[in-house]
Amino acid sequence: MQTIKIADHISSWLKDYCEKSGMKGFVIGISGGIDSAVTSTLCARTGLDVICLNMPIHQNENQENRGVQHINWLKSQFPNVSQIDMELTPVFDGFIQELPKHESTESQEMALVNTRARMRMTALYYFAQLKGMLVAGTGNKVEDFGIGFFTKYGDGGVDLSPIADLYKTEVFEIGKALGVSKEILDAPPTDGLWNDDRTDEDQIGATYAELEWAMEYKGDGSDISDRQKEVLDIYSRLNRINQHKMQPIPVCMIPEELK
Repeated sequence: MQTIKIADHISSWLKDYCEKSGMKGFVIGISGGIDSAVTSTLCARTGLDVICLNMPIHQNENQENRGVQHINWLKSQFPNVSQIDMELTPVFDGFIQELPKHESTESQEMALVNTRARMRMTALYYFAQLKGMLVAGTGNKVEDFGIGFFTKYGDGGVDLSPIADLYKTEVFEIGKALGVSKEILDAPPTDGLWNDDRTDEDQIGATYAELEWAMEYKGDGSDISDRQKEVLDIYSRLNRINQHKMQPIPVCMIPEELK
């Protein structure tokens, strides 16, 4: 893979899209993970203004530290990058206090996890509208078009998706070529939405490399191992149940004779 040429292509595409839209630059949330690190670096390379938001919500200290260190590195390399810190933990806790009291369930826990992502999306769009900027998405190809591993109207609520045609392994390659820190490159991928250290693999049940294989596999299952069959089942199930995230919103079309 021609990593630097791909990086140049994406940054050029970002700049062209932004300028044609009449906007001034990009707003992006920084998580301490590889996807936001690569996306923010690609945005910074356009030369347009970039605002990096650090938005912890009961955040794992290591994750937040990696994010802050990445923002500091970006600012040292690119004068067009600035930083805004928003501690959203009190906002999240206040939201919980206003919820009806009932016994905690798995569904409620997942709803609160997704609420974190939606709060961050709201903050991103506040500054994007305030500054006349675009919200840059950080989803990769596996998350956005494979298994729908993102929050609807959370991290899925963006204006443009610079790395959505790159597999996770390709994002890592580009990150390494761009000089993203070893701490981020070595960190297990995680969405950072839980109060523990669970990784994406813990949640999904498969690695990104395995999921990439499943996305490309075209056989009938007769030539693969038991583990590969398990991964294929995981991929197929998630792809099926998350189509509502990956497809356009259904529109009820009214027949002409009823109008």
